[in-house]
Amino acid sequence: MGGHHHDISSDLSAGDARYEVARRVTLVGSVVDLALGVAKVIVGYLANSQALIADGIHSFSDLFTDALVLFAAKHGSKDADEEHPYGHGRFETIATVILGVALILVALGIAWDAVARLFHPEELLTPGMIALAVALLSVIMKEWIYHYTMRVARQLRSKMLEANAWHSRSDAISSIVVFIGVGGTMLGLDYLDAIAAVIVALMVAKIGWELGWHSVQELADVSLEAERVDAIERAINEIDGVREVHMLRSRRMGQDALVDVHVLVRSWLSVSEGHMIAVAVEERLKRDFEEINDVTVHIDPEDDEEAPPCSGLPLRTEALRELDELWAGIQCLGQQRRILLHYLSGHIHVQLIFPVSCYQDEEMLEGMRAELQACLDEAPHFGRVEILFG
Repeated sequence: MGGHHHDISSDLSAGDARYEVARRVTLVGSVVDLALGVAKVIVGYLANSQALIADGIHSFSDLFTDALVLFAAKHGSKDADEEHPYGHGRFETIATVILGVALILVALGIAWDAVARLFHPEELLTPGMIALAVALLSVIMKEWIYHYTMRVARQLRSKMLEANAWHSRSDAISSIVVFIGVGGTMLGLDYLDAIAAVIVALMVAKIGWELGWHSVQELADVSLEAERVDAIERAINEIDGVREVHMLRSRRMGQDALVDVHVLVRSWLSVSEGHMIAVAVEERLKRDFEEINDVTVHIDPEDDEEAPPCSGLPLRTEALRELDELWAGIQCLGQQRRILLHYLSGHIHVQLIFPVSCYQDEEMLEGMRAELQACLDEAPHFGRVEILFG
C-alpha cells in the first residue's frame, strides 16, 4: 500500500521536478545572455562595429526567448485537468511559435539597418581590436550554453529547450561571422562588417522559421515521423491476439506523443479478452516508446475499413424484441441459457446456447436451425443463426 502511494506522489511531482530543471538551465542561460548582450552593444558602439552591435541585439533576443521558455515550462509542466484533459504540453508549442516569429522580426530589423548602411558608405563604421576579443568570448560562452541546455533538453525530451539550445548555438555561429566581418573590416575591407551583419540576420531568420514551422505543424496535429509510426505498428503486431493494425494515428503534445489505433482481433473473442489485448497494446507502446504517454485502442472484430458498416442496426433490447416476434411460434425456445449477438458485416448474427439436456440428435438440431434461420431471413438486418449446447 505504501509503495502504491509513493508511485502516485512521484507522478504528481514529476511536472514540478521537470519545471525546476528547465528553470535552472534557462536562468543560467539568461545570465550569460544578459552579460554578453551588454558587452557586445557597449563594445560594438565604442569599437565602431555595426556587426557586433547587431550580434548584441541577437543576444538580447535570447533573453526574450528565455523568458518565454520559463513561462511555457511553468505552465506546460502542469498535470492534466478538466479543462486540459490531455495536459498542458501545447504551452511549450505555442511559446516556440512566438519565439520563431520574434526571431524573424529581429532578423528583419538587423538586415534593414545593415543594408541601409551599405547604401550610405559614409555611415559605415570601422571596428577596433576589442571587438574581436568580445566576439571570440561570445563564441566560447554560447557554445558552452548550447551543450548545457541540449543535455537537459534530451533528458527531459523537451523540443522547446532543444530549440532554445540551438538558438544559443546560432548566436555562437553568428559571433563567428561577426569575428570574420570585424577582422576583414580592420584589414581595409570596409563593407565586410555590414555584410557580416546581413549574414547574421539571415541566420537568425532561418532559425526562427525552422522553430516556428515545426511548432505550427505540431499545432496542426501532424503525425509522428514515418519511421516512428512504422516502429509503433510493428510493436503492436507482435502482441498475441492482434491480427492486424489499421487507422493508426499519432500527434505530438509538447514533449509527449498521443496515439490512437484500431486493432483487429478474432470476432468470437470475449469482451474481456478483447479488452486485455487493448491493455497489452497500451502498456507495450508506453514501455517501448518514451515519448508516448497516451494510447487509445479501438478493438475491431472485423476490418471496419472494408466490411459493410453496422451503424443503424438495433441494439440488444430492440434486437431481442424482434427475435421474440420472429420466433414466436417455435417450440423449445425459452429453454436457452444465453443469446449472443454478433454485429458483423452489416448484420446481426445470433448464437443460441441451450442446456445439454435439450440435445436429441443431429437431425433434430439441423431441423430446428433451419426453422429458426427461415424466420430470420424475413428481417434484412439479421444474418445467420447458430445453435450450441453446453
